[in-house]
Amino acid sequence: MKYLIDTNILIYYFNGSLSVSAKEIITAMLNDDFNISVISKMEFLGFRRFDVREKREAEKFVSFASVLPLSEAIVDRTIGFKQAGKIKLPDAIIAATALCHDLNLVTHNVKDFASISLSIYDPFHTS
Repeated sequence: MKYLIDTNILIYYFNGSLSVSAKEIITAMLNDDFNISVISKMEFLGFRRFDVREKREAEKFVSFASVLPLSEAIVDRTIGFKQAGKIKLPDAIIAATALCHDLNLVTHNVKDFASISLSIYDPFHTS
């Protein structure tokens, strides 16, 4: 399976908020095929709580990712999601990116994507 890592997972991973088992799973995903949306790059690197050192570390961390840009297909799908229901623009872009690239979305914010049919993995609910 291939994955798209949501912004919240990047933050949890980077600041050590994941359980040991979830961190192992996410580490394996990141080592295998580290995909993020361009919007997640902007959200993650724009995180206000980073000090100067953490910002440099965050930039280095993201440099290992395949940052998936906006395409016309992603834009069109995002527009459709926005017209169909209440969803925040960044979430609509991330969902559209996952679907257009046939990726499973890794997020803890499952409810944010409830109106969209896509494959989601929440590492906080591992069994």
